[in-house]
Amino acid sequence: MKAFSTRGHAPALPIADAIVAGLAPDGGLYLPEAWPRFTPNAFDDDHRLAQVGLRLLHPFFAGGTLEQALPGICNSALDIDPPLVAFGQEGDFLLELFHGPTAAFKDYAARFLAGCLASLPRNETPLTILVATSGDTGAAVAAAFHDRPGFRVAILYPDGRVSPRQAHQLGSLGGNVRALRVDGSFDDCQRLAKTLLADAEFRRAVPMGTANSISLGRLLPQSAYYAHAALSHWRRTGRTLNFVVPTGNLGNALACLLARHMGMPIANIALASNANRVLPEFFAGAGYTPRPGIATLANAMDVGAPSNFERLQALHPDPAVLRATLRAESIDDDQIRAAIVRTLEKRGHVVCPHTACATAVLDGLRARGEAGDWAVVATAHPAKFPEVVEPLIGRTVSLPASLSSMLSRPSHAQPMANDADALRTALRIDADEPTC
Repeated sequence: MKAFSTRGHAPALPIADAIVAGLAPDGGLYLPEAWPRFTPNAFDDDHRLAQVGLRLLHPFFAGGTLEQALPGICNSALDIDPPLVAFGQEGDFLLELFHGPTAAFKDYAARFLAGCLASLPRNETPLTILVATSGDTGAAVAAAFHDRPGFRVAILYPDGRVSPRQAHQLGSLGGNVRALRVDGSFDDCQRLAKTLLADAEFRRAVPMGTANSISLGRLLPQSAYYAHAALSHWRRTGRTLNFVVPTGNLGNALACLLARHMGMPIANIALASNANRVLPEFFAGAGYTPRPGIATLANAMDVGAPSNFERLQALHPDPAVLRATLRAESIDDDQIRAAIVRTLEKRGHVVCPHTACATAVLDGLRARGEAGDWAVVATAHPAKFPEVVEPLIGRTVSLPASLSSMLSRPSHAQPMANDADALRTALRIDADEPTC
């Protein structure tokens, strides 16, 4: 299958080539030219996440250079079945996506992307994976590519706008991974990454790929865990599952929408934003108006110009049709604090600030009489945010073993100006150094 650019001014590419490119030459984002359609019964023999992912994703890779490698990639990247657990009252569930190496949902897609790129033929020049992060993406990508021969990773993150434990993770691996703390916001980091990825001349000197959610290699595998959860629920109850998805850059939420589009038993999808209100305002009827991101307790969602909105518009060019596909609500910091406390008291779960946005939205839906079975998507382990969570709940949150291991390592990040030339210089220096 081929992929096309959302802006329509770049040639279509095979899916594998689009994954390597990351961003299209015209600045657009790649989308598959077609979407397979399934019935739930097609997955009767598939119960593990890796099995569901392989069947769901195979049509995109059929006949391409990654088809033979796909089973191994899925078995390695999708090896942790995410629990769908009861969440305090009848019909409410929590989809726990934080059991991977860096305790965040992005582990699944980062490892899938790394498996794809490592399975493709490459020349001797190392590929630099350039990634902008608002907190969790960078650590997941760093862990997925750490010590892989032929790869370097450059992580851009907004200085002072990720949690201390997130920052420690970003700088803890070393080796072929370099963390750059940028004097700016996440949107600035994202802009810098897009600028260099669109610079054809620079990419000839320093070959680059991306691991942000603008990459198809990140977007497609995320649909697998929504399919897995919805199919598991449908088999057990015969009912479709609704989701509340915390969202910033829209990649995870878009993956849920795509799983539904491919025929998975998913009903309604609600987006939970923090005080960055661009998406809730649009879905409430206003125009789409990107603006600078503002800092909140749910820092990984501090996005004022969500990249994947461009994909949403390409899939649904009519704004009225697009608004009918999703709903969105904004949760401010006071509501996040209240939700963390209420979720422990009423539901018996400790959640991170991002997941708290989704629990607040679910509480509001139930208060307004919303029926059906709903799953809150838990995107990160609460132990990554002790400075927010622990004072509110009055106790320490235990560290998962994977997070404890990363935090035990020394950590270093290089300061960098909010400037594309400064990034070019940093990447050229990397290119002159030996890789794994």
